[in-house]
Amino acid sequence: MKKIKFMDVSFRDGFQSCYGARVKTDDFLPVLEAAVEAGTDNFEIGGGARFQSLYFYCQEDAFDMMDRAREVVGPDINLQTLARGANVVGLVSQSRDIIDLHARMFKKHGITTIRNFDALMDVRNIAYSGQCIHNAGLKHQVVIALMGLPPGLNESYCHTPKFYLDKLKEILDSGLPFDSVAFKDASGTTTPAVVYEAVKGARKMLPEGTVIEFHTHDTAGMGVACNFAAIEAGADIIDLCMAPVSGGTAEVDILTMWHRLRGTDYTLDIDHEKILEVESMFIDHMDKYYMPPEAKEVNPVIPFSPMPGGALTANTQMMRDNNSLHLFPEVIRNMREVVAKGGYGSSVTPVSQFYFQQAFANTVQGPWKKITESYGKMVLGYFGKTPADPDPEIVRLASEQLGLEPTTEDVHDINDRNPELGIDYNRQLLEKEGLPTTEENIFISATCGPKGIAFLKGDGPLGIRYKADVEAEAAKKVQPKSASAAAAPAPKSSSGAYTVTVDGRAYNVTVAEGTGAVQSVSPAAAQPAAQPDASSGEGTPVEAAMPGTVIALEVEVGDQVNEGDDVLIIEAMKMESPVKSPTSGKVLSIEVASGDAVASGDVLMYIG
Repeated sequence: MKKIKFMDVSFRDGFQSCYGARVKTDDFLPVLEAAVEAGTDNFEIGGGARFQSLYFYCQEDAFDMMDRAREVVGPDINLQTLARGANVVGLVSQSRDIIDLHARMFKKHGITTIRNFDALMDVRNIAYSGQCIHNAGLKHQVVIALMGLPPGLNESYCHTPKFYLDKLKEILDSGLPFDSVAFKDASGTTTPAVVYEAVKGARKMLPEGTVIEFHTHDTAGMGVACNFAAIEAGADIIDLCMAPVSGGTAEVDILTMWHRLRGTDYTLDIDHEKILEVESMFIDHMDKYYMPPEAKEVNPVIPFSPMPGGALTANTQMMRDNNSLHLFPEVIRNMREVVAKGGYGSSVTPVSQFYFQQAFANTVQGPWKKITESYGKMVLGYFGKTPADPDPEIVRLASEQLGLEPTTEDVHDINDRNPELGIDYNRQLLEKEGLPTTEENIFISATCGPKGIAFLKGDGPLGIRYKADVEAEAAKKVQPKSASAAAAPAPKSSSGAYTVTVDGRAYNVTVAEGTGAVQSVSPAAAQPAAQPDASSGEGTPVEAAMPGTVIALEVEVGDQVNEGDDVLIIEAMKMESPVKSPTSGKVLSIEVASGDAVASGDVLMYIG
């Protein structure tokens, strides 16, 4: 009987899929220690969203978390992190010196292996980072990024077994050093048949003894079947989770997969009674955290519009925060077209966020009225080469709206020329703030931006969603009825502009003072807001293209700006999006402050 190994990804991908990666270190370290005592020797412990989230929301140091994890597990346990090729652990791609610094710092802080992927499967994007990982003395696990294509699309090559094996051949031909290969499906949409053929073909191509690992989520309900297909095809290791962060948007539970293998020629080498005990302990330790219901759901719509399990919950939570969750079904429907016209990059961070942002913009502003910056740069080639050529009309719109020409240049060369990237620039930022210029701090600044600096200064806000806080907020929204209601003060006027949703479509409406009359102003996504008369002194409004949170103001009242200048940064759907001035002129007024939540169409400032 063949013993199949597994990696427990509860403490990285499980946290990301179920809690938006917002979990305190003190709450999981005892569970990690218990899992080691139960016999698990292979853990995913950080990277991906679990790097930035510690600085953004938990106000903890990711390097300290890694050090503490290594101390708990001892010297011999494999601790693995996730890296996004040229992006390393952030949402934007980096210059070469920061990519090299990533590998050296993670080695210094106790990591054994780095899993290294590129969503576009552009081998150039993982070649340099992979070499840095190898040079640092870490084990390098190179990734083939999987995704099931939505049905009905006219594409017969991308994301087929042949496509994946051609990409593996590119990796082998490049001479890139690696210690193992992972087939990683972040959305859980690849069919078992494709998984089987791809892994089986890889087993024939790879040198004897090369370890093959398989990773999928259960978002579409196919996790168990795909894991078994990978095992039958020759995979050595599969990625699994423990309750409460198993199933649904996360990975299949360890015990579920153990049960599936009973009576077959394979088994997981576990003591199931000990795993039961650890899972019970884990459930108790995580009970304080709020888990949105969709985190544990199998969603049959996902294969039609691939959304990664690790991003789905984070996106729905942000939509809740910005009162736009009602738009989620339509956004998911619009992703199918966005994926196809964008060149079929794998739906995994950061490309999954490019897709989601563009699908959201298409939903609230009308199809292709606005090309979001990240999606536009992707189709123009600024993040690498997409698996298929993007739609020419979308490329034209992106070039026109962003003022950029298409490129085939290596992203590392582009970033190395950027004066606002790299070690020297970030050292200067730290010096300006009076902060220590350690290599760790330089890396935090480079990958976490202003939020990283805020953490280092002790100014970052706590953003963890605890169950008690969510329940308290929900209770506040419930207004109890009482007999004394008639004597209560008159309610505030309800006049003003609102966005309402009918049958899944958003409409702008105006309620007139004292009349109760409602005027509809056509679908919100179909018509831009009216422009104020510049002669009145108001100037031209700068509006939010999508709901989000203002995280930085780039200008002050009185500043002169040119059309296309960045005037404000909004964080929306896990991405920071600059808002550009629609005209040249003086900043007449600023209507928002850093930290404000804004809705689509809100006026942010006036320029005239």
